[in-house]
Amino acid sequence: MSDEQQTIEISLEQMSGYEFRVRFDNTSAPDLLTDELPPLGQGAGPNPTRMLAVSVANCLAASLLFALRKYKNEPGQLAAKARATLARNEHGRWRVARIAVDLDLGQAEADLAHVDRALAQFEDFCTVTESVRQGIAVDVSVRDAAGTLLHKAATG
Repeated sequence: MSDEQQTIEISLEQMSGYEFRVRFDNTSAPDLLTDELPPLGQGAGPNPTRMLAVSVANCLAASLLFALRKYKNEPGQLAAKARATLARNEHGRWRVARIAVDLDLGQAEADLAHVDRALAQFEDFCTVTESVRQGIAVDVSVRDAAGTLLHKAATG
C-alpha cells in the first residue's frame, strides 16, 4: 500500500431548516441543495442516504465503463439504479443496511470484447463502493442491452 494520499473537500452551509447548500471545493461543479424528507425537512433536495446510494451507483457505473474501455469497448449508454435498504439497529436507529445497484449496458454481451475480464475487475476500481463495503453490504448486478444477467455480486 502506498503512503500517497488525496484529500477531497466539500463545504456545507445551512440555508434553513434541514436544507444545506453543498459546495464542491476546488471544482467548477455547481452547488447542490440537500434536504431531509418531511416531516423533518421539505424534500427540496436529496438527503444524505440518497447521496450515499448515488455515490455508490455512480462510482460503479464509471468503474464498469473504465474496465470495458480498457479492452477498447464502447458499451453504449450505461444506466444504473440503486436501492438503499434501511433497517433499525439494536438501539432503534435507522441505518443503511444494504445498497443494491443494477447496471445496464447499452450493448449486447456478444458485441463486447473481453467482457468477462472487465466484469471480474470493475468493482475493484470503485473507490466508493469498496470503502462503503467495509460497513454496508453492497449487491451489484450487470445486464446487457438484451437484459441478460452478466454479473452478480453480493456482500454481507
